[in-house]
Amino acid sequence: MDKEFTELNLERKECPKCGAVWLNGQHIWNTGVIGDNKTLSNLVCGLVESPECINPEHIKGHIYGEKDTWEKRSRFIDQSFTK
Repeated sequence: MDKEFTELNLERKECPKCGAVWLNGQHIWNTGVIGDNKTLSNLVCGLVESPECINPEHIKGHIYGEKDTWEKRSRFIDQSFTK
């Protein structure tokens, strides 16, 4: 009996500047949580502004409305716990 096997391919890319990782085109945070390129661009890539950056969203040079920043997240947490 012939069994068919599917080819499992795994493409891994790592940014030489910040170490961000993409598996099969999907950004994955170091915690293992699925990420997204826009958030990565706002929180990491925009801080280092390196020509070595491989984040496809950051390479486009887009700014996404009110940028998601560590300061913005910190204010959100502070406001959430003071209510």
